[in-house]
Amino acid sequence: MSDQRPALTTFSEDEIAFKEAIRDFAESEVKPLVHKMDAEKTMNPDLIKKLFEMGLMGIESQEQYGGAEGSFTMACIAIEELGRIDASVSVIVDVQNTLVTNAFLRWGSDAQKERYLPQLATGKVGAYALSESVSGSDAFALKLKAEDKGEKYILNGHKLWITSANEAEIFLVFANLDFDKGYKGITGFIVEKGMPGFSVGKKEDKLGIRASSTCELIFENCEVPKENVIGEVGKGYKIAIETLNEGRIGIGAQMVGIAQGAYEATLNYVKEREQFGKPLSKFQGVQFQLAEMRTQIEASRLMVYNAARLKDAGLDFVKEAAMAKLFSSRVAEKVASMAVDLFGGNGFTTEYPVEKFYRDSKIGQIYEGTSNMQLQTIAKMELS
Repeated sequence: MSDQRPALTTFSEDEIAFKEAIRDFAESEVKPLVHKMDAEKTMNPDLIKKLFEMGLMGIESQEQYGGAEGSFTMACIAIEELGRIDASVSVIVDVQNTLVTNAFLRWGSDAQKERYLPQLATGKVGAYALSESVSGSDAFALKLKAEDKGEKYILNGHKLWITSANEAEIFLVFANLDFDKGYKGITGFIVEKGMPGFSVGKKEDKLGIRASSTCELIFENCEVPKENVIGEVGKGYKIAIETLNEGRIGIGAQMVGIAQGAYEATLNYVKEREQFGKPLSKFQGVQFQLAEMRTQIEASRLMVYNAARLKDAGLDFVKEAAMAKLFSSRVAEKVASMAVDLFGGNGFTTEYPVEKFYRDSKIGQIYEGTSNMQLQTIAKMELS
């Protein structure tokens, strides 16, 4: 029988203050740049610097490493509030915190933490490199090869669809040291920009989150020092799975932000737009759609923060994370689509924000585990 734990979703005064600060930052610093960054498919470098200055790139890192020493829930709050304005900015913060920094905090050696966490908190973007052309949902079918050459490892192969790759300087890369062992040969490596044999390749031209770079990584006899193995040799699969389980909550928060942004834009629009001599908001059909949107957003938000609270409390959260990502990504697409409908012809143009929310929402059902993979996780845990 499924457990019946209560939702742990009440925000503290500190979290509310943090949420308001991020909202102010997003409105003043991010919003003016959204249209230009989307059109040019480029993240503004000065904005990235401001993300670091705001302490948003090392939320969970301890103060000794230059971080804010906040909670996972606070990271989700930041991801949501940024997603409300721009999903591209939201995802660079998401990957930095819930995947890269998270992996270092859990699996890095003391020396690795001392070297890399201060860089990640104060000035260098990180990227998480698992996916390949043949290993999407089947993450452990990866073909990137690692060879032990005594004082170093040599990596050969490619990665695809790596978020923040253009901006990143520190990469967590998963490769296989022993294909005969299958997934038990997979090992995590820390690769730095500029290492011999490593380069960033083609940048994808995407439907949504266009300011967020998504690129190929190329490894041609890439030399990685022995001390750059993260965790244990052959345990990369464990790092990958457990980090992604946590990262899915972050994607859920991003999707809540997208839905909230689309809803707020729509709410303002229907109050001002008149048809048949009165504002659209006076029509019951419109009112019912707004009520449906708002209810769906609130439900997804509760699911996301319940999963985040469980994670912070050290309780099992894997099923809740899968459900939160599954549901919130569906809600984001549905709410953004309804927003385009309610904007009418204006909603189909780039002059108004809802078409971008609609484009950005789709990725939530794809990256960090497709919706079908979330369904598989939920079903497996319910039936176990």
